[in-house]
Amino acid sequence: MISEINYEKLLLINNRQLKYKGIFIASELFNAVNKAIEEQGYTKREKKSEETVTNEGRSTYIELRPFKEITNYLTLMIKIKIRLDGITETTEEVKNEKRVFQQGDILVSFDAWLMADYKDRWGMKPLFYFLKGMANKYLIKGDIEVNAPGQLAQDTAIIYARIKTQLNSYLGAETKEIKEEEIVKQVESELKKEMENEKKVLDS
Repeated sequence: MISEINYEKLLLINNRQLKYKGIFIASELFNAVNKAIEEQGYTKREKKSEETVTNEGRSTYIELRPFKEITNYLTLMIKIKIRLDGITETTEEVKNEKRVFQQGDILVSFDAWLMADYKDRWGMKPLFYFLKGMANKYLIKGDIEVNAPGQLAQDTAIIYARIKTQLNSYLGAETKEIKEEEIVKQVESELKKEMENEKKVLDS
């Protein structure tokens, strides 16, 4: 388990959202999320879980913060916030078989950080930690540092696409089938553009 307090954090993806309204099966949705996280090599970590019941239905909020340590001083972390609102149950006939579904509104939000603990890399020596920070900001970065943002964007895009594909599967003929690979490619490209724009703002 990592302690975020000791890390220098750089927010690279800010509030990327996926919205859905309709029927779904909650257990399948969360299984898809967990499987996507594990397949990208992340350690699952649940930060928060809440559930309330009103006259309109059940509301659930889950916040996950999976992380992947790519070196002993660099860690990728994705915050995934899943909010289900106004959830009720309904019975639908699918392929001549009646099944129980949940229905309601789903909002999935993604934030993603690159977290660095150069103190660990440089043996907790303040002078070397300071010099490394200056070099990393103004001079050059190693291959791992250079490639890490792209890897984070790709991992986030794959998890996003897996969730979207799972939700699209409940729409049947109502929506045009889009391959998961196409969703990954599109979302990854958009995320990298957003990250590049953010970098320009920080450098200006």
